[in-house]
Amino acid sequence: MLDLVILFFVGVFATILGTLAGGGGLVSLPAMLALGIPVHSAIGANKVTNSISSFVTFIMVLQHKGVTIKEGLKIIPVSLGGGIAGGMIASALPPDLMYQIAIGLLIVAFLFSFISKADFSGKNQFHFKTRGTPLLFGIGMYDGMFGPGQGTLMLYVFSYLKIAYYRAVGLMRIATFASCFGAAISFIAAGHIIWSITFTLMAGSLIGAQAGVRLAGQLNPNHIKPLLRIVTAALIIYILMDNIFL
Repeated sequence: MLDLVILFFVGVFATILGTLAGGGGLVSLPAMLALGIPVHSAIGANKVTNSISSFVTFIMVLQHKGVTIKEGLKIIPVSLGGGIAGGMIASALPPDLMYQIAIGLLIVAFLFSFISKADFSGKNQFHFKTRGTPLLFGIGMYDGMFGPGQGTLMLYVFSYLKIAYYRAVGLMRIATFASCFGAAISFIAAGHIIWSITFTLMAGSLIGAQAGVRLAGQLNPNHIKPLLRIVTAALIIYILMDNIFL
């Protein structure tokens, strides 16, 4: 019973972090493994929970007119296509190379945050022809191959595209829904899901989604970059440590 209570609050905090800056897996996955949950069941619970909470977050941002259905429908095929391509590539890549790709991408993003003058103060909408679309497809591929930091990397791209932060949160979460949905179905079909754990994590996650959207609407754009840098640095450390102790 205590484990389920802990999981509930893990779901709340992980989703707040995931909504604001990506990187929710920094909290949820290590916590579940520490509680003795089998790794495939932990990842599966994350995928199922993320697909639901991400969709709910998008709907909430949509209701507040922070993003449009049209933009969401454009993001879904980009992210889904990249995720499928990444999943197909992953089986051909050794784990060490995937860790190197992840660390390389996050370091580039971290440095980009200091070089770029983008600050989430723009008012652009997402369009297929925008110069950042290939980058978003590439992040979808990365998510399909490996995944840690997918949401954080997407927020960097949206800042580069001069998309306002609140709109970027909505787009990032619908992209996360697209990339997690297929994976969630796979884990369910494979029988890896422990439903009591998954539903508990999901309950916390839905509350975290509501809190995250409210906080996102109140954050000063000047505070977003420092938050992204902290999460990016934490992701780099997490992946390095995971690689060392794997």
